[in-house]
Parts: sequence; structure tokens; C-alpha cells
Amino acid sequence: MATKHAPPRIRRVYDAPEGDDGTRVLVDRIWPRGMTKEKAHVDEWLKAIAPSDELRHWLHADFDRYPDFVKRYRAELADHERATALAHLRALYEQGPLTLVTSTKEVQRSHLTVLAEELERG
Repeated sequence: MATKHAPPRIRRVYDAPEGDDGTRVLVDRIWPRGMTKEKAHVDEWLKAIAPSDELRHWLHADFDRYPDFVKRYRAELADHERATALAHLRALYEQGPLTLVTSTKEVQRSHLTVLAEELERG
């Protein structure tokens, strides 16, 4: 079921939060370097939904692999732990504005864009 609010936002955790961020969820497996919990301004840390370390390292070696990364990450989202985390993320999204945050510098070529698309699909 489609929501009636804005698409999920995707941002770096190092960026200052904005008033319309809504619920901010960190979706990385590892806590961001140099970031305190107070500075992160995250409502939740959902590390179970992050790509496997193997897949993350594979993408970071060559960001031109992003189209293949998307396919592989979607396959990972089907495993039980990530599927459960995705269902939880969908529930948060249904409640109102949602911002997915990450420490990666390549936000547009990361798992956040895949998650945002999944959430919008419903």
C-alpha cells in the first residue's frame, strides 16, 4: 500500500538534521567513525538491514558496479534477518516522514537508494 507522504529521504549521517527529516534511521552495519550518538541525531540504528560486509566491500572497490550491486542487495533483502528489518522500516515509513542515513560518501550509489525504492513500492 502506498503512503500519502513524501518519499523517504536519504542523507549522510554527518549532515546536520533538518526539521522535516521525521524519523531518522541509521542503516549501516558499523557505527559512523567519529560520530557520537548525540551528533548523529538518529532515532534508530537498524544495522540488520545493511548489505553484507562482502557486498559492501565489493561495491566500494568499484562504484561502476552499482547496477550489479542493486541486484545482489535486493537478493540479500530476501533473507530472513533483512526481510524482518525491511518490514520494520516499512512500518516506520507508514507512520510518517522517514530519513535513511549512512556514513558512505556515495549516497546516490548506495544501499539507501535501494531501500528508498523498496519502501516506495510498498
